[in-house]
Amino acid sequence: MPTVTQLLAATLGLTAGTFLLRLSGPLLRTRITFPPQAERLLEVSAVVLLTALVAVTALTEGTGPAGVARPAGVLLGGVLAWRRAPFLVVVLGAAAATAALRLIGVK
Repeated sequence: MPTVTQLLAATLGLTAGTFLLRLSGPLLRTRITFPPQAERLLEVSAVVLLTALVAVTALTEGTGPAGVARPAGVLLGGVLAWRRAPFLVVVLGAAAATAALRLIGVK
């Protein structure tokens, strides 16, 4: 079991590393250039990664499928976001839809 000192050191190390990594972007932006094809690939890869994260989170629970209520809530949230609803409306709408389905017995 790690000691409090070890946990504190790990936390501070990760904090410093995160800060330096985030700071390197603006500092190196003018010094490093990517070819246009690489920039497009990086933009697309960010969208693909986010889509995969949403799919895994929405469709699975533990080691099995999530059921119907959660994906339905995520779908409603996606539709609201696509229709450019305010973020709070998107989150509350998705949560309310999931909760309502679970309340009537849909897992």
